[in-house]
Amino acid sequence: MRNRNVCLTLVAGVLALLMGLAAPAHANVTAPEVQPEVHGRAAILMDATSGAVLFQKGATARMPIASLTKTMTAYLVLRSAKPADLVEIEPEDVRYAEDGGGTTADLRAGDRLPVGELLYGLMLPSGADAAHALARTYGPGVPAFVAKMNAAARALGMNDTEYVNADGLPTDRGDGWSTARDQAVLAAAALRDPLIERVASTRGHDVAATRDHRAYSWTNTNKLLGTPGAIGLKTGFTRAAGFSLAFAGERDGRRLVGVLLGETVSSRRFTTAEALLSWGASRSDA
Repeated sequence: MRNRNVCLTLVAGVLALLMGLAAPAHANVTAPEVQPEVHGRAAILMDATSGAVLFQKGATARMPIASLTKTMTAYLVLRSAKPADLVEIEPEDVRYAEDGGGTTADLRAGDRLPVGELLYGLMLPSGADAAHALARTYGPGVPAFVAKMNAAARALGMNDTEYVNADGLPTDRGDGWSTARDQAVLAAAALRDPLIERVASTRGHDVAATRDHRAYSWTNTNKLLGTPGAIGLKTGFTRAAGFSLAFAGERDGRRLVGVLLGETVSSRRFTTAEALLSWGASRSDA
């Protein structure tokens, strides 16, 4: 009996030792990283400084980008205009937005607005009237401005992009197109301008009336704002393009930019962007 008890004790000790050795090894196993699920047709997430691509899905597929077009409009205008320069709103700017069925900043013909204020009307409510007024002024003329947009795209290395207007609305001559990759390159470049970053990060903006213009109040269509570290950048939608979003975020001094194209659910582009930014920020090898 005593020998049996000794044997049982030894067996129990060996089992305990084996379990004790196994437990730490199991505890040190790191679960594999799980990339966020992306439902849209195309997406990309990249480091704005290094250009390193952290995530991509159909990132080089050409497709309509809707109002993401207005990011290039803002970028190009600020290469030749000063924020204090005045732009007079013409009746054709108002008619263009109304006849084309685009979103507007409700601009009033005859108002004279500073470029710096007009950019809020362009980016927050996604005003096609603001885009037309800026393109008409700084082309001069819309066709000349669109040519400049395409030249600027090539200069940035956006070789899979073709703009046909300054706002992204469909035309009877066909839509413009770009890729998630090209739009991420543009986002990184545009956000280096402090004014574009400030405008894109603003949830709402009020313009007081002056002798040059009436009062305006604009709300940003970007529901990602309010998320810690989110910087903007631009929303878009047409039937052909679906819901799109160019976005950026900064955490611990590191800036990430991303683009989602061809999403079928409006709200999901914002939750997906938030998930991508969180996932990208947690990567230590990027």
